[in-house]
Amino acid sequence: MLVKLFFAFIQVGLFSVGGGYAAIPLIQAQIVNIHRLMSMEEFTDLITIAEMTPGPVSINSSTFVGTRLGGLGGAILCTLGCILPSFFICLTLAYFYYKYRSFSGVQTVLAAMRPAVVALIGSAGFSILLLALFDSGLSGLQAENLKIVELVLFAGGLFLLRRFREKVGAIQIIFGSGVVGTAAYLIGGLFL
Repeated sequence: MLVKLFFAFIQVGLFSVGGGYAAIPLIQAQIVNIHRLMSMEEFTDLITIAEMTPGPVSINSSTFVGTRLGGLGGAILCTLGCILPSFFICLTLAYFYYKYRSFSGVQTVLAAMRPAVVALIGSAGFSILLLALFDSGLSGLQAENLKIVELVLFAGGLFLLRRFREKVGAIQIIFGSGVVGTAAYLIGGLFL
């Protein structure tokens, strides 16, 4: 299984263009959809932890997935699998970029990649949003599965960030959502 994880993360490292958040759909495809090593709920929990941990999200995600599935050896192999393709690609591209940076075709290629990166990040965010808002995850997108508290927290946080962006920061929204969500969970637990 460790070899399978290593090659899965080599593919993630090879094809994730645009940073850590662009890698999340690729990690999901490899770990959840193709190899079925985790459920979507487990994967979302690991991504949440990876986002809260300092450092690049893709490397944190690969390390956490590797730890969860293969212990220390899995963590090392998944992290190396995620890093090595980028390392060698960046080394090669840096050489050619410095050699041919005045060529206008280089700037055209970089500009053409931006929409694909935005689409990958949007796809990851939308998948996680749907999983957070519906009880059954992506398979149960019906109104009766909608989580009201999470929807109110999302809408409230989005409103505050858009309307009061100079006064309220993302850290305050995250902290406030955690407090309100915990209170709602505790109060809801009292009545069940």
